[in-house]
Amino acid sequence: MSIPSDLEIAQAATVKPILEIAASLGLSEDDLDLYGKYKAKVHLDVLEKFKDRPQGKYVDVTAITPTPLGEGKSTTTVGLTQGLGYIGKRAMTCIRQPSQGPTFGIKGGAAGGGYSQIIPMEEFNLHLTGDLHAITAAHNLVAAALDARMYHESRQSDEELAKLGLKRLNIDPYNIQWNRVLDVNDRALRNVVIGLGGSLDGIPRQSGFDITVASEIMAILALTTSLRDMRDRFGRMIVALDRSGKPVTAEDLGVAGAVTVLMKDAIMPNLMQTLEGQPAFVHAGPFANIAHGNSSIIADQIALKLADYVVTESGFGADIGMEKFFNIKCRYSGLIPNAVVLVTTVRALKMHGGGPAVVAGRALDKAYTEENLELLEKGIENLAAHVENVQKFGIPAVVAINRFPTDTDTEVALLKKLATQAGAEQAILAEHWAKGGAGAAELAEAVVAACEKPSNFQFLYPLEWSIKQKIEKIAKDIYGADGVSYDAAANQQIKNFENAGLGQLPICMAKTHLSISHEAGWKGRPTGFTLPIREVRASAGAGFIYPLVGTMRTMPGLNSVPAFMKVDIDFETGRVVGLF
Repeated sequence: MSIPSDLEIAQAATVKPILEIAASLGLSEDDLDLYGKYKAKVHLDVLEKFKDRPQGKYVDVTAITPTPLGEGKSTTTVGLTQGLGYIGKRAMTCIRQPSQGPTFGIKGGAAGGGYSQIIPMEEFNLHLTGDLHAITAAHNLVAAALDARMYHESRQSDEELAKLGLKRLNIDPYNIQWNRVLDVNDRALRNVVIGLGGSLDGIPRQSGFDITVASEIMAILALTTSLRDMRDRFGRMIVALDRSGKPVTAEDLGVAGAVTVLMKDAIMPNLMQTLEGQPAFVHAGPFANIAHGNSSIIADQIALKLADYVVTESGFGADIGMEKFFNIKCRYSGLIPNAVVLVTTVRALKMHGGGPAVVAGRALDKAYTEENLELLEKGIENLAAHVENVQKFGIPAVVAINRFPTDTDTEVALLKKLATQAGAEQAILAEHWAKGGAGAAELAEAVVAACEKPSNFQFLYPLEWSIKQKIEKIAKDIYGADGVSYDAAANQQIKNFENAGLGQLPICMAKTHLSISHEAGWKGRPTGFTLPIREVRASAGAGFIYPLVGTMRTMPGLNSVPAFMKVDIDFETGRVVGLF
């Protein structure tokens, strides 16, 4: 019997009306803004409505260092939620909204896979309720306001500006901190020159584009706790430095209020469902290798009042998304997880053990489709490093082995043994892709048990440390580096930010997700390296310092055979095809 495709599974799914999903949580139609039959936004005042409800258990799903194909972390997040439902628990998932960058680039859809998906998955993967478009519009409004202010200040005297109720900001064109954004992988826009043409076309300068999910507005959406808090954070966003080196903010430009208006609906979490009818919040989507890689605090806060178990995920490996989850998101939310699930696969560990390169769009080498215990055993050092990363924060961890059809029983048995030897409390085989909630029932039982264990949570560093102390703590303790080097520009930027009073913010490292180190080609558990910091930015509104490590880019590029080449419309059914 052939294995059904994600498309066949999604088409066969019975999607419940979103009002039915909402009712199962105790929400009424008055608590929602409906977007068709199968998705809705949930009003923030439900936090007040359910303030006396007990708090649910909180679970973060992270992973080892993945191959470029991903290791099924989102699928496991959904599968665990379904598994908890299968064993009789009231569970809910909180997951990020995917960017069109990976959706049309390498990974395709990001709603999960097999029998563990968020549905309707076409709507999940595309426009959803327009939050990403709102972020793009709001971010580019700030960019337009910045260039317009520079243009008018170049043409008007102080007296003329004063008559208009403006003061001269003296923006330094060589210290602009704000690019434009687009939610498409487009390397040709990384570096651009704007303002070309005549004297009425603006001030020529070098600029660039980032991907929308790297926008500080996205980070603020994910980290804010109320509409008022979001408005305050927008006002604090640093867009440039003036000629004396002082920050110029969105509030200085007078644009923060308009940005808030554009984002007033986006702040409400989007309610959807799993294939098995568990509720799911899909809200915010910052990349973990570029930004902080977690869905929104607001969605988690609401979900924890609506369900007994809330399963969220942090992007990529425990060295990236999970580290930022604890050191950034948990600081601002005050929420501490009861357990961590660390997703691993035989495939990824074989790669870390020295297996051939895994390249998107190319067939896997037989080392990954046939039994190879030697590669698997050699690659366990990557899993061990991530188990240790979880342990540094004092939270109980369960290893989930996300099984692929080509994994043999012998490989799975060896991986269970090696994972336990590496320090994991339990290593559980999870077959949710093929079996849905039933395939994650054992994992769910292990997570329930882990949530009852006492934890000793601690942050990796105190905020009072200097920026460099915090960077070096992450580099040495999480990545395994011997030390850190700083380009001249990074040194000056750190000095500027500390002089501006931003030195006590947490750190959000922008680093490749394909290695624990800064070099994507260094697999396993790299040692003996120095971590290079090329540039340092401040996301003062979001509330973190943002170092760029090595050659990390904030605008990805498309590969030679992008995922969009498979996407089309089936004119007989009207369904999207190829988005899987």
